[in-house]
Amino acid sequence: MPREIMTVAEMTAADRAAVARGISIDTLMERAGIAVAEAVRVRFSHRPVVIWCGPGDNGGDGYVAARHLRRKGWSVRVEASARPVTEAARRAAARWKGETGPLSAEPTRADLYIDALFGAGLSRPLEGDVARLARASGLLTKPVIAIDIPSGVSGDTGRALGETAFRADLTVTFHRRKLAHCLMEGRAACGEVIVADIGLGGSGDIFGLYENTPELWQSGFPWPVLDAHKYRRGRLKVVSGDAWNTGAARLAARAGLRIGAGVVTLLSPPSALAVNAAHLEAVMLAPFEGEADLHAAGEAADAVVIGPASGVGDMTMRNLFALARTGAALVVDADALTSFRHDPGALFSALDRDDVLTPHPGEFERVFPGLLGGSVERVAAAREAARRAGAVVLLKGPDTVVAAPDGRAAVSLNGSPWLATAGSGDVLAGFIGGLIAQGMESYEAACAGAWIHAECGGAHGPGLISEDLPGLAPAVLARLLPRHRDQTRGGLALDRRTP
Repeated sequence: MPREIMTVAEMTAADRAAVARGISIDTLMERAGIAVAEAVRVRFSHRPVVIWCGPGDNGGDGYVAARHLRRKGWSVRVEASARPVTEAARRAAARWKGETGPLSAEPTRADLYIDALFGAGLSRPLEGDVARLARASGLLTKPVIAIDIPSGVSGDTGRALGETAFRADLTVTFHRRKLAHCLMEGRAACGEVIVADIGLGGSGDIFGLYENTPELWQSGFPWPVLDAHKYRRGRLKVVSGDAWNTGAARLAARAGLRIGAGVVTLLSPPSALAVNAAHLEAVMLAPFEGEADLHAAGEAADAVVIGPASGVGDMTMRNLFALARTGAALVVDADALTSFRHDPGALFSALDRDDVLTPHPGEFERVFPGLLGGSVERVAAAREAARRAGAVVLLKGPDTVVAAPDGRAAVSLNGSPWLATAGSGDVLAGFIGGLIAQGMESYEAACAGAWIHAECGGAHGPGLISEDLPGLAPAVLARLLPRHRDQTRGGLALDRRTP
């Protein structure tokens, strides 16, 4: 099943709904504390532990974890920032019979620390000894484990609420990841994130926010059927730039072919035909001299990628308009986005919900000026961008966000730093275009393309250049194929559509 990402308010509502169904707060707290203790025991050998407990239910989770670690023979000391203020936390604290002391602004000597001071719902900056401890803990060489989220980090943005916040090597959260566990600033503060099931159940919100994993889109992935042929596997076309700007389009075309599109054609200005022909094999080549040629090419395509090194200016704008009047879905990237920086509304007027925009943050700012900086976080910005554009928006980054006009959104958690290389985004555009050409729904194709792209980057690692990426896709697809076979019970269906 796809895994939801929740806001703090949604998590609070899930807790309340569980209580309304008859699960007590004490039971939920016990399950949470046990999950923390088990995560520690699985990853670390016996060692002295200090648990910093706050006054609320996050502190209550800490008292439960302390009790269960002590039962297993661990040396545990609890340091409390204040007396518990919630009934459940008071009861949890009363059951703790081990060593207890006041919170100090300097970490007490130990070999492992657990931050149970404040959960994801904190809305104010850290103060006093807690703030001083947060600064001092940043210098620790021993591991720090956070319960729910490092204290002082906003659960909805991943940013520090004030000048300082705790950082963790491991964070144990409950039920679902929160936004802070997924967005880059929060991920850096959380370290490894474990999601523990404490029995809250799912929301079933199909228009919510999800982790971008194969569970989200694998049912719609366009695996070839037994009697497939190249035209049934989709027709992708990619618009090339002039003679001095052809490599980016070729990268996108090769990516579309590797991801499974049956026929991929590079549409080339006459001046670039020779240079493109010298570098192409399975990718086909066709000339275009103007908007009429592009319109005809688009009519004979399932998807078209436009933008990689296509040139910034009126010509690219006119070319996009010509393609937009066809039945092909558009993947709009790079120069095709920047060409509309002075009139984003003109771009939006040409798009429909099957089209995909793939901006990096700089291009996003050109097309949606002020939106990224003015939003509380990237997911909100991408969702609003998709609503304005009436198309799917993929906002690139280490925490790539894909948003659809209907409100669906997903965040990638498998981003790879090795993808920070010239041409990488062109390959991503080709992956997405190739999947759409094969009949995959555009939002799901953007999610799948982003996930596969990141997996390719991570698989190669150091030394990656963009030319490597298309050739890495088959191995990633091969890992996905058993899931499809499991779903179809090992059979490949026949395609009964007419060609």
